[in-house]
Amino acid sequence: MNDENEIEDIGSNPAPARPIGDVVRARLSRRAALRGLAGVAALADGLVEGAHAQISASQLGTADIPRQGGPSTLQFTELRHQLAQGDAVAEGHDIQLVIRWGDPVLPDAPPFDPNGQSGAAQARQFGYNNDYLDFRPLPKGSTNSEHGLLWVNHEYTSTQLMLPGTAGRAASRRSTTAEQAAVEMAAHGGSVVEIRRVDGRWQTVPGGAMNRRITAHTPMRISGPAAGHPRMRTSADAEGTRVLGMLNQCAGGNTPWGTILTTEENFNSYFSGEAAATGEQAAAYRRYGIPRQPIYNWAAHEPRFSLDQEPNEPNRFGWIVEIDPFDPASTPIKRTALGRFKHEGCTHAVAPDGRLVLYMGDDERNDYVYKFVTARPWSEGDRDLLDDGTLYVAKFEEDGALRWLPLVFGEGPLTAAQNFHSQGDVLIETRRAADLLGATPMDRPEDVEVNPVNGRVYVLLTNNGTRTEVNAANPRPRNAHGHVIEIIPPGAGTAAVQHAALEGRWEIFLLAGKPGHDAGARYHRATSDQGWLSCPDNCAFDSRGRIWIATDGAPSAAGVADGLYAADTQGGGRALTRLFYQAPTGAEVCGPLFTPDNTTLFLAIQHPGEDAGSTFANPSTRWPDFQPGMPPRPAVIAIVRKDGGPIG
Repeated sequence: MNDENEIEDIGSNPAPARPIGDVVRARLSRRAALRGLAGVAALADGLVEGAHAQISASQLGTADIPRQGGPSTLQFTELRHQLAQGDAVAEGHDIQLVIRWGDPVLPDAPPFDPNGQSGAAQARQFGYNNDYLDFRPLPKGSTNSEHGLLWVNHEYTSTQLMLPGTAGRAASRRSTTAEQAAVEMAAHGGSVVEIRRVDGRWQTVPGGAMNRRITAHTPMRISGPAAGHPRMRTSADAEGTRVLGMLNQCAGGNTPWGTILTTEENFNSYFSGEAAATGEQAAAYRRYGIPRQPIYNWAAHEPRFSLDQEPNEPNRFGWIVEIDPFDPASTPIKRTALGRFKHEGCTHAVAPDGRLVLYMGDDERNDYVYKFVTARPWSEGDRDLLDDGTLYVAKFEEDGALRWLPLVFGEGPLTAAQNFHSQGDVLIETRRAADLLGATPMDRPEDVEVNPVNGRVYVLLTNNGTRTEVNAANPRPRNAHGHVIEIIPPGAGTAAVQHAALEGRWEIFLLAGKPGHDAGARYHRATSDQGWLSCPDNCAFDSRGRIWIATDGAPSAAGVADGLYAADTQGGGRALTRLFYQAPTGAEVCGPLFTPDNTTLFLAIQHPGEDAGSTFANPSTRWPDFQPGMPPRPAVIAIVRKDGGPIG
């Protein structure tokens, strides 16, 4: 997500329980926590921490902190931090442009004309602000790393950068015309694009048979316990089982049977009306941050986005959406059993008994980490597996224990006494249910990913600017830079990781910020002046279990471009982060994704040029085209090594 959006991350938890900062403060007071941060006890004394941790050249016995070698298994020479109009990657690698906003997806898509956009054209072209990426090899079921389907989330639109004649962001989004709103609606959703590596370079396959655009108007089915609920019904859908489109797709995941799990995050940005303050569901709207005046002007042109005309329409958004990328005629399905919140990430693991476990984050200050466990083992033909199971929310204890609390109607406080009358009620108001259970409020939990090598689960916490107390998670007045937590299920590190278990442990992997400048920053002691990071957002793991962390918000929080950093997760180089790629000014790095053979790393670069005062007519960068009159264009890039070897 874009860290600068005005109302997406408003911190709508009215009375959070004990914040994760307080818990981490108590946790880090124990030497065991430092051992977790360091990876092994022998490294605990080597952590970089706070204002006392600046490493001098004399301490290292060299003229400069080494940017390669050392205890890290990563062999690239890291970049130096920058903030520039262009992007950059570590020496020995090439950046290849795969597809940009406005490029053709469907065979009859017209050429991109930034000064003559229409909703009809955009619905056939690559959408805006690409986020989560997935690569499905072709043929289906293979491990081919040269040919496949690329799935791309299109999260939101930067109106003042994509539409001519629009100026200030707030003003442009509240005065867009019907045609401009149609362009925005068509630019949301997702794309399926066939791609192939030819002579070492990635390119799209024109007219790919499985290519598809999904938009804010694509018909979808609602399934699971909330399907048909009275609060899911509208004048256009009296049964509460059909909905048009999906909104604000952020990080995501996939299933063992090859479908995509895409996530609806900041859906609150699209609805407006006086009912936000006075309607029967005003309290529920408030818990999800739905305002009287939104970012987008869609309600002026499409009545379903008006709370006063369709008060239930917002309840039909904020879900996990399952999509079959191999069947362009298939109907996407909103899986309500997985809960309704500002989803970011939906990563699966398989428990030893075959049940599927899905980890998810609710990307807002003081909200929660969740997991869903299916009721039965997965099988290839069981396409409704995700409609039957239990949703849990995480409680992080001071002693390093982790408990998963079930969100089940009739259990604990989730009863009629709290105005829950069915499991559908619990899921439509997932946040309130989690509040009542006493879940641990977190500092914007974004991506939650499973490391396939060590079985640990990594939670990326981007920041929390509302924090006022000093604590061990961020010993400063505000947690401006975020941190990364490791969840350790029973059996982690073995072939039988108990992902479905209701208890586990947790440790701190790193606390972001610049050592010697930002109090409380903690990494490996050999982290260089270029290797520190700010605002961790998405992550991926390579075949060796090393973590690759993408950032969102570093320019405003730390004065450097957002980028991609890599580190070992175990051994002598644990938490020794190295800078691998930096984005152009205003842009966020999203969706890190490796091909099965690790020789290509795909990245989604979204909202380039989204700096203060940057507009369509006068942007802060014209990346990636750098052509007069061409606005900046969100794009997917592929990074490959010049010698063809594996990344890292």
